[in-house]
Amino acid sequence: MAKLLIIDDERAIRSTLREILEYENYEVDDIDNGIDGLELIKKKKFDLVLCDIKMNKMDGLEVLELALAHSPDLPFIMISGHGTVETAIEASKKGAFDFISKPPDLNRLLITVRNALDRGTLVTETKVLKRKVSKTRDILGKSDGIGKIKETIERVAPTDARVLITGANGSGKELVARWLHEKSNRADYPLIEVNCAAIPSELIESELFGHEKGSFTSAVKQRIGKFELANGGTLFLDEIGDMSLSAQAKVLRALQEHKISRVGGEKELEVNVRVLAATNKDLLKEIEDGNFRMDLYHRLNVINIHVPHLTERIEDIPVIAENFLDEICKDYGIPVKKISDAGMVALQSLPWTGNVRELHNMIERLIILSDKTITEHDVIAFANPGGGTNIGAANHQQVTANTSSSAVNYDKFSNFQDYKDHAEKEFIKFKLEKNNWNVSKTADDIDIQRSHLYSKIEKFGLKRVAES
Repeated sequence: MAKLLIIDDERAIRSTLREILEYENYEVDDIDNGIDGLELIKKKKFDLVLCDIKMNKMDGLEVLELALAHSPDLPFIMISGHGTVETAIEASKKGAFDFISKPPDLNRLLITVRNALDRGTLVTETKVLKRKVSKTRDILGKSDGIGKIKETIERVAPTDARVLITGANGSGKELVARWLHEKSNRADYPLIEVNCAAIPSELIESELFGHEKGSFTSAVKQRIGKFELANGGTLFLDEIGDMSLSAQAKVLRALQEHKISRVGGEKELEVNVRVLAATNKDLLKEIEDGNFRMDLYHRLNVINIHVPHLTERIEDIPVIAENFLDEICKDYGIPVKKISDAGMVALQSLPWTGNVRELHNMIERLIILSDKTITEHDVIAFANPGGGTNIGAANHQQVTANTSSSAVNYDKFSNFQDYKDHAEKEFIKFKLEKNNWNVSKTADDIDIQRSHLYSKIEKFGLKRVAES
């Protein structure tokens, strides 16, 4: 349900607009002056504002200008009983979506409101999409390990040297590969990624080199492989330690001769590809075990970049966490939340078995389940649904105290979504009981729309227990 704000110093206009819009199932707040209206805009999230132009205390155009400085994407519909072409043009120049004269025509009002809300939704979706397809995310951190990686990328990227990127799962190996391509002379050509661990061994050769029609049972048409698709650009072979030995032999030949042959084909195809590879395995150990070719290892390992585990650079956690907070809150279209100092210390104390990827997931979880400020208690309660965090001896007693009275049987949850629903239900129930089931106050406390909270109450079947 869209949330609208009416700013007008005429009670009759406010009442009429409110009645019309609430009948159309919009959630509506109203205020009689621009100064208080601005404060409401700063405190709450509105999807649309309808604002009078001639008002006491503050002119509507000034409200428009100041509000858009705070919330640039907030649609404004300006309303005036003294409308002129000049006023409408000025409102449009300052960023208003549309201008309506008093008394407003009902049909035009509703169509304008609907169009403004649609535009606001499109603007938000466009920003999210642009962020997803825009340039590669920065490598965040000021630790010595990250500084060394950035320096190596600057030196190596402009060359055609092959790079082997090592590090634990979730540490950011793919991000390093993307920056090597982004800063290379091949940046205008494609970066093609292949996850060698995700492709069955019998299909990896077809994936990399392509195949001719009829070369095997399911080859109903010719297929172009990743080497050809990456021609002129960069081929990133992720988890190369999981590649089959037969595929390794063909990759080695492609690196040596810059030529490939499709599966089932006889023609040799020249390819101009820079190969980057990544692995979480110890390739020297894999060579000893007979799982990886020594000659391919030396072909790939011209330059080695090791990405340190997150626990080896805990000083980078605050800047990474705050970046994720900003990014995820913007994607969800909610005000950016903060992490308290104690909460940040608790984050830095976690073992981070999933590395930066786990940190991203945890921040998203904390945003969903926590209040406006994420506290140390929130980190302890929500950051590790599986238990056994080893937050550290200093925090152990507090963790025990917080969990002993309401221990959770984690075995009953088949997946993370089940646990998240459980935690969300308990959190909302706790807040409702704390606020004596005042839904409006609870919605403000946990920073969600009242209609959204009603939906959650219905979803989880929450009911107020009658007092005896």
